[in-house]
Amino acid sequence: MLPYSVVIPAYNEEHFLPHTLETLLEAMATIAAPGEVVVVDNNSTDRTAEIAGSFGAKVVFEKINQISRARNTGARHAAARHLVFLDADTVISGKLLKTALGNLQQGGCCGGGATVAADRPLKPFYRNALKFWNLLSVRFQMAAGSFVYCRRDGFDAVGGFSEEVFVGEEIWFSIHYRRWGKSRGQKFVIIENPPVVTSTRKLDWFSKSRTTSMLLPMLLFPFISRHRSLCGYWYRRPAGDPRHIRTAGRNVFADRSK
Repeated sequence: MLPYSVVIPAYNEEHFLPHTLETLLEAMATIAAPGEVVVVDNNSTDRTAEIAGSFGAKVVFEKINQISRARNTGARHAAARHLVFLDADTVISGKLLKTALGNLQQGGCCGGGATVAADRPLKPFYRNALKFWNLLSVRFQMAAGSFVYCRRDGFDAVGGFSEEVFVGEEIWFSIHYRRWGKSRGQKFVIIENPPVVTSTRKLDWFSKSRTTSMLLPMLLFPFISRHRSLCGYWYRRPAGDPRHIRTAGRNVFADRSK
């Protein structure tokens, strides 16, 4: 059994996926232990699967377009005792990956997540919203879906990500998995530095009012997440919009250091 597997759910991600995989492989090259990349083609209609294969990833198919189901499918095909879940529009540094795996190896940590940084400067409203999320994430030990790390036995013990919801599955997973870890005397750790860097493409696709009108009800009425028809913000994207390839082909970490 391999030390770790990185699972990436991907639906029509031919533009973002190359950069995500390129930076991921660079991060993995800094780790002494061997690992694998599992990309879950979530019924894509573009070259997602082909691109993933060209980077040497194990490519598996999940026909039902649902984020939690795609993650669970990837976990079933992963051949490692430690699992790292990464979004297809998100990049991680070698330091973050090394910290996460180190936490799992030292025994006192069952898993966790990381604080989130944007791939570009944000306007005050969004910048403050992101800061608020990071505060909540650390205070209440909730992992953002863009980056989750855990133990295989714990993942299986809690049943993976809930397939009863179409969004927010990482929150429910954090709650149940944290309890599992606590019963074993292990902590759920949110890594604060370095953060994971994720795409802000939805801010190009949707207006501030549209974003607020989708996120606020989801926070106040979590049961909404059980209805696919009410979760379009997370599943719809404008066809052919060039703004959704903002980070493709550039070094996000280098840009953020300027």
